[in-house]
Amino acid sequence: MADINDIPILLRREIEARIAGPLIDAFMKEFGREKTIAIASDVILKLAEDSGKQLAERCGGNSLDHLSKGTGQWSAGGALKREVIEQTDDNYNYNIVTCKYAEMYKELGMEQLGFIFSCGRDGKMFGGFNPDIEFRRTQTIMEGADYCDFRLSLDDTESED
Repeated sequence: MADINDIPILLRREIEARIAGPLIDAFMKEFGREKTIAIASDVILKLAEDSGKQLAERCGGNSLDHLSKGTGQWSAGGALKREVIEQTDDNYNYNIVTCKYAEMYKELGMEQLGFIFSCGRDGKMFGGFNPDIEFRRTQTIMEGADYCDFRLSLDDTESED
């Protein structure tokens, strides 16, 4: 193993959850749920943005094609099953139809924190990868839907005078 990026993301998230989950629970008891979740979310979102920037560097670019080819660790070991709907230079639309992340958080008794630890970071990660990516999602398996709908677009048109 060369570095942390060689570890599948599912395993990284489990390790993180086993540490952060009990800490967040303890902080919620001491400082209240709302304040604790707000602080934890801010930290996780900053980490997500940084990881997006690092992913673009590792991929050698920040196009949607680079993104589609650079996210294999997310699915490593069958962690995610993705069904691509459309993949062009300007759009990358897919559904996640199997999510072992949701299963893992449920097994750990952390369903309430799973969205914060994983799904909630997606938008910031994509933004870190490329600030011009527009990300839309209306549902997640983590929140009880049958699939997650990822819709990514990149408007690279320049205004012409």
